[in-house]
Amino acid sequence: MSEALVKPLRIVRTRTWLWGAGAVVLLALPFYLDRFWLQAGLFAMAAAIGAIGINLLTGATGQLSMGHAFFLAVGAYGYCVFAADGGDGLTGLGLPTWLAAVLAVLVAGVAGGLFSPISGRLSGAYLGIATLALVFIGQHVMFNAHDLTGGANGRDVPPLSLFGLTFDDRELLVAAVPFGSAEKLWYAGLVLLAAGALFARGVLRGRPGRAMNAIRDHRIAAGVLGVPVARHRAAVFVLSSMYAGLAGVLLALVFQRTVPDYFGITLSLEYLAMIVIGGLGSVSGAVAGAVFVSLLPQLLTRWSDALPLVSVPGTGGIAPGEASRYLYGAAVVLVVLFLPGGLVSVAARRRTRTHTEER
Repeated sequence: MSEALVKPLRIVRTRTWLWGAGAVVLLALPFYLDRFWLQAGLFAMAAAIGAIGINLLTGATGQLSMGHAFFLAVGAYGYCVFAADGGDGLTGLGLPTWLAAVLAVLVAGVAGGLFSPISGRLSGAYLGIATLALVFIGQHVMFNAHDLTGGANGRDVPPLSLFGLTFDDRELLVAAVPFGSAEKLWYAGLVLLAAGALFARGVLRGRPGRAMNAIRDHRIAAGVLGVPVARHRAAVFVLSSMYAGLAGVLLALVFQRTVPDYFGITLSLEYLAMIVIGGLGSVSGAVAGAVFVSLLPQLLTRWSDALPLVSVPGTGGIAPGEASRYLYGAAVVLVVLFLPGGLVSVAARRRTRTHTEER
């Protein structure tokens, strides 16, 4: 076999081994990490799912959306309404929890579909302002529709049950290791993230992805070439909404309680920061940006005593959440100025340099 064929095969094998090793590490982590780190990882998984959705919309299709938090709230509260039995005095249909999760994602997609005629015709700042209105509408409903949302105090989240396994805090011994809700949800989160990432990658690499990129780069030219621009924009908005709904369901299961304050404009801005930092139009970039933005405040909270200027809220210093917003705000500026392709472009440049050296 020629040297020109051997080197690419070695690269493929190396990547396969790295992916395999990474998968093994992720599967083994619940046996070694405590609850804090597992919950931090679950928050990152939920954020990554939502970031993949908004990256399809904003990064790949060029539609600015500032209403992503609204669709996360639809998924989270939709799951609670479908799954709860109404024993707490709030509205609940008492459906099987796995069916409630599926219906919550579909409802988020329906909400996106109802807005899709607008998203199919607006673009740029106009679409951003229109989607921003969704967040304010959602906040008003969440605070005032007490029977559905529990008002300002929120409502409890029923634990997920699937194949006879309940993802709650009742301990399940696995290889002499007690598994609580965080350990059980870890594997559910991994499956959902992997499925969402693979599906999005398939969309971007196929004909829909090429049409989305054409719309993003030159909408008029795409229309002249026969691409149904309005239909593709509407379809991507629905798909992005469903990703957000799925992320909302996972977040609700991790938090075990939904509160309106979480689903505000700040959350929408964080998702935009994720895809800018990670890399627009890239699934791996969305995951990398989500991990960075979602883990930063939790790490600052964990080690606030050892960090200068950062302290527990109310003690005089900068709160970890506020400090994290300063840091990833600065990261957005640095990426825009010096790394326009985001974090994922670093790996892409390294691969390009390796291929060039091999030639």
